[in-house]
Amino acid sequence: MNTLPEAIRSFDPRHLDEAFYAEPFPLYAALRRHSPVHRCPDGSFFLSRHEDLNAVYRNARAFVSDKRRQFGPAFGAGSPLYEHHTTSLVFSDPPLHTQVRKAIGNALSARAVTALEPGLHVLVQQLLDTIEAAGHFDLVEDYASAIPVEIIGNMLRVPHEERGPLRRWSLAILGALEFGLSEAGLAAGNRAVTEMLAFLDTLVQRRRGALSDADDDLLARLLRWESEGFRLSGHTLYHQCIFLLNAGHETTSNLIANAVHLLLTHPEELERLRADPALAGSAIEEVLRMESPNQLGNRTVAEDAEIGGTPMPEGSILTLCIGAANRDPAVFADPDRFDIGRHPNPHLAFGAGIHTCAGLNVARLEAEVAVLGLIQRFPGLHMRGEPVRARRARFRGFEAVPLAVR
Repeated sequence: MNTLPEAIRSFDPRHLDEAFYAEPFPLYAALRRHSPVHRCPDGSFFLSRHEDLNAVYRNARAFVSDKRRQFGPAFGAGSPLYEHHTTSLVFSDPPLHTQVRKAIGNALSARAVTALEPGLHVLVQQLLDTIEAAGHFDLVEDYASAIPVEIIGNMLRVPHEERGPLRRWSLAILGALEFGLSEAGLAAGNRAVTEMLAFLDTLVQRRRGALSDADDDLLARLLRWESEGFRLSGHTLYHQCIFLLNAGHETTSNLIANAVHLLLTHPEELERLRADPALAGSAIEEVLRMESPNQLGNRTVAEDAEIGGTPMPEGSILTLCIGAANRDPAVFADPDRFDIGRHPNPHLAFGAGIHTCAGLNVARLEAEVAVLGLIQRFPGLHMRGEPVRARRARFRGFEAVPLAVR
């Protein structure tokens, strides 16, 4: 007799109710407790324990990121979305992943990230000046999403007057990864990839023709990169640029908005951070744990394996629930408590192993500067309406958070 609670027995990530989008963590806790290696109706497995996710991340031979088998039926083999999501760094495996990772790692070196900081401070202060003049603003539209779009635009040297469509393209391309993709969402995603490839072709050709030895931005580094005879060119290069925009925009926007919302709803931690700004780094790590911008990942079993005592036949699809693993009581004491000084904090918001997020230091820097700047500038910062959660399972964030500064 199956004694699992009905909500767990019938759980299917392809069919989620509105309560899940608002607050998935109680269900994640129940899955982790009652069915940590959960067999879904379609035969895939949903994993929710920190130990299991960490093991999968660190075994890239047995658990691969290649998504051709899943994305062919979802997007249509040969479609723009299929081409993008099977070429970009996050959904590729060695040897392509190894070479692309080297190129992006070179382009996002410690020196390159440090060089971003002065411009980031200027940008944040400009946004805060505009917010102060208005007296109220939307956290997502007017602040959290504006910062990463400008930063990645600067890193790729996209002219300011050409940055208008970047956020729309990013949302459409990443939105195609959500469960229950509609025909309209599929069409929007394909159109966004097509338009962005054309945009990048023009941008890259223009930059390539004018490239000088003095150019040291992200795109210049990618254009110059060569290792063991491998160079980034054509659509392979363009898809990495799309990936960098998407990874640098959506998740960082969500990280900033999630951080401000958590602080405003935990006033004691907000005042703790205001009193001790040196806690900014650990505060962002705690936001990444509590409200990871990326809640779900996937792997495919490349060879017969076992996870948590459950056999995994070759070809099985795994959903890795980062949101559940980051609140696993086996790893985190009092896991539902928001503690900006938490240490240690081995969260999995950036993954682990060879697929650890390549841009994690950029995201951390943007979030620290953005959050500290906002809360220090406006001691009277408060919500002036109900926040609206984005209806997404994979990427956790807000559509809107109306705020006032006085």
